[in-house]
Amino acid sequence: MNIHEYQAKALLKSFGAPVAEGVAIFSAEEAEAAAKQLPGPLYVVKSQIHAGGRGKGKFKELSPEAKGGVRLAFSIDEAKAHAKEMFGNTLVTAQTGDAGKQVNRLYIEDGADIARELYCSLLVDRSVGQVAFVVSTEGGMDIEAVAHDTPEKIHTIAIDPEAGVTAADVAKISAALELSGAAAEDAKALFPILYKAFVEKDMALLEVNPLIVMKNDHLRVLDAKMSFDGNALFRHDDVRALRDETEEDAKEIEASKWDLAYVALDGNIGCMVNGAGLAMATMDIIKLYGKEPANFCDVGGGAGKEKVAAAFKIITADPKVEGILVNIFGGIMKCDVIAEGVIAAVKEVGLKVPLVVRLEGTNVELGKKLLNESGLAITAADDLDDAAKKIVAAING
Repeated sequence: MNIHEYQAKALLKSFGAPVAEGVAIFSAEEAEAAAKQLPGPLYVVKSQIHAGGRGKGKFKELSPEAKGGVRLAFSIDEAKAHAKEMFGNTLVTAQTGDAGKQVNRLYIEDGADIARELYCSLLVDRSVGQVAFVVSTEGGMDIEAVAHDTPEKIHTIAIDPEAGVTAADVAKISAALELSGAAAEDAKALFPILYKAFVEKDMALLEVNPLIVMKNDHLRVLDAKMSFDGNALFRHDDVRALRDETEEDAKEIEASKWDLAYVALDGNIGCMVNGAGLAMATMDIIKLYGKEPANFCDVGGGAGKEKVAAAFKIITADPKVEGILVNIFGGIMKCDVIAEGVIAAVKEVGLKVPLVVRLEGTNVELGKKLLNESGLAITAADDLDDAAKKIVAAING
C-alpha cells in the first residue's frame, strides 16, 4: 500500500525526523489559508499523486510549456494561482503512463535554502536478508539516470537486524553521502529514525529523495515516498487509515477484499491462475504467442468456489479483456472447485469473450466433466502450450 508525500512526512515527523512545515489541501479555495500558516516568503506547491517524477511531469489539460506538478511560489497569490491551475487536472509523469493521474490533493510546504541534494532509501535487500540503506550524493529528479549511467555513485549499506543502526553504520552512510559538520551530527539521529520507522511500520520501501543539506548545514527530509507490506497492515490501523482508494485501480481494490493477488496490466488476455510461478509462466507464454496479459491474478492454493467466481468477475470487468485464460494446477485446490467457480461466475455475469480453461491435478476429470456438461461456450485445453495457442487463435478470429 502506498501513501501520499504529506502523509509520509507526517509519519516521519512523529518519529522525530526533520521535516518542513506544510499543509495539505483538498480544493483550490484552501490554498490561501494554507499558505498563510507557513513562514514564507517561499512556498512549494506539490501535486499529491502516487507516482514519482512529479516535478518533470506535464498536465494533459495545460499547454506543453506549463510548469510541472511541483512548483515554487514567491507569494501567497502565486501559490493560489498554482493551486487553481493544478487541481482537477491530469498529471502525466514517467511513472504514471500515458493515462496520468488526476490531482485531487496538493501539499503547500515552506521553502528551503538548498545547498546539496542527496538520495536515501531503505528497502529489504533479499540478497543478504536484511534491511539496507541505498544512498547517493546524486539526489534529485535524475536519480534513475544516475542508477543507469553511473551505478558506482550508489552505495548500499545493509543493517544487522539484531544490532540495528550502529555508529559504524552511520559513519558508513555519512561517508557515502560525504557529510560533515552539522550535517554529520544530524545524521547520527536521522538514520536510526528512518530505520526505526521502516521496521516498526512494516514498510516495503522508504525513499527520501531528495534528502537535503541546507545552507545552514543541517539535514532535512524534502520529499518522502512510502510503501507498506500489505500482509502486515492488519497490525497498523493508523497506516490503513491513510489509504487513498482514488489512487488505486478499482479492480485491485475489489481483489484485495477477496485476498486475491491481482495486478492490472495493459494487455488484452485476462489470466486466472493458482500460484505466482504458474501465473508468471502463463503470462510469459501469452507473450510468446504475440499477445499481452491484461492482469496478474493468483487465486492462491486454497481458494473456494466464491473466491474463484469473484476473481472471474474482476477479470471480466476489464473492458480491455478480449479473451480469458484459466490455468489451474490442482494440488491443494481441486479442479472441480475451480470448474464450479468458473461456471457460477459465467452464469452470473455472462460470457462475452472467448474462454479457454486448462485444468490439471486433483479431480481433473471431474472438473473437465463439469465444464463440458455446463452448456457454456468454454474451450478446454490439454496443456499450457495448447491453452495459449487456443486463446490467441480465438482472439485473432
